Amino acid sequence: MFNKKSLLAFSILLVLALVIVACAPEATPEPAPPAVEEPAEVVEPEPEPEPEPQTIVDIAVEDGRFTTLVAALQAADLVDALSGEGPFTVFAPTDDGFAQLPEGTVEALLEDIPTLTDILLYHVVSGSVLAEDVVTLEEAETLLGESVSIRVDNGMVFVDDAQVIITDIVADNGVIHVIDSVLLPGEAEEEEAGLGTIVDIAVADGRFETLVTAVVAADLADTLSSDGPFTVFAPTDDAFDALPDGTVEALLDDIPALTDILLYHVVAGEVLAEDVVELQFAETLLEKDIEIRVVDGSVFLNDAEVIITDIMADNGVIHVIDAVLLPPESVGTVVDIAVEDGRFTTLVTALTEADLVETLSGDGRFTVFAPTDEAFGQLPAGTIEGLLEDIPLLTEILLYHVVDGRVLAEDVILLEEVETLQGESITIRIENGSVFLNDAEVIITDIIADNGIIHVIDAVLLPPGD
Repeated sequence: MFNKKSLLAFSILLVLALVIVACAPEATPEPAPPAVEEPAEVVEPEPEPEPEPQTIVDIAVEDGRFTTLVAALQAADLVDALSGEGPFTVFAPTDDGFAQLPEGTVEALLEDIPTLTDILLYHVVSGSVLAEDVVTLEEAETLLGESVSIRVDNGMVFVDDAQVIITDIVADNGVIHVIDSVLLPGEAEEEEAGLGTIVDIAVADGRFETLVTAVVAADLADTLSSDGPFTVFAPTDDAFDALPDGTVEALLDDIPALTDILLYHVVAGEVLAEDVVELQFAETLLEKDIEIRVVDGSVFLNDAEVIITDIMADNGVIHVIDAVLLPPESVGTVVDIAVEDGRFTTLVTALTEADLVETLSGDGRFTVFAPTDEAFGQLPAGTIEGLLEDIPLLTEILLYHVVDGRVLAEDVILLEEVETLQGESITIRIENGSVFLNDAEVIITDIIADNGIIHVIDAVLLPPGD
């Protein structure tokens, strides 16, 4: 039998035992054997299908805006060609573009396969020409063999007269640029050719019957119908009527004189009105100059007034004038005038010795600053004789008096210097109303020669260093 003391001791021992058990470390569990993993099944990715090739024709068919074009390609048997390797550049008109053609045109073309084929080939260029390259071109040759014109206007691109509205639809065998109307071969050429040649326009105008008669009589019609370009100052019938009675009839019997007069109305090249007013002279096909001046806003060629400007032709331009231009009588070359004048004997002798007479008698235009005999007489004694023995130095001095081109007095005074044929420049200054070239004074101006102009000076000009 437990007494109370024994029960108390047993309780204390039991509590201590429970405490010891609670504080003891947990037993480490035995590791479980590793699970055996089943090998994962490798799933091979399905290969992506190769994209179907998209030719120009495929894209046109799928797009839906080119049903008329596709029908036309099929009718012309061009589908296989434009599905080939190419590459091609197609300017593709939309259905709306075809709808702009006159009623019945598409139906008629589908019955006229050769014409339809030509039109379709006129829309195709060999090679892949992207938009960035198109805008750098002025034209592109088509598979028809004719070229389309290309222009950029206010940021818009035009092929002939069709506007490019969508660019760079890229196909496997080229590129499509969408246009808003159908291109018609020969249309641009016909429009340009519709201007006609200078002769065509003169004939059609009706105000130049006498001029046309004269051109035909002088056998110049073919010349003025050729490529040129030419600028023709065309007198009206009224202008010819203003000549003295019998003049036209006499000229028609004197073909050489008539030819000279007609050639005196023609300038090589296309000279528009805005350029004419910037000139003082224009050399004609007769190799004689027309004087040009502007007076109170009116333009005069010699004494004939320009009354209509810039009538454009395929081979040039016509300006209408109110009087017939008559070639000036020949006054002789610069050398001829110097010889005949009598005040330039030393200069003429020097030119002869330096073998410059032929040069200054040639077709060029020269401005000669000509020292008089008195000017040569101011040189130190023996200088002239010494120069005549030293031809290279004499030649340099003479060329220092000559300028290329015809420089009138009114132009001379606007310059500070002018380069001579010798290579060195002459300085120009104005003092108290007098004009000086280096230290020589200009005493006479604007003596006109057939091949230039003479200004007389009172001293000999010496190149720097001589």
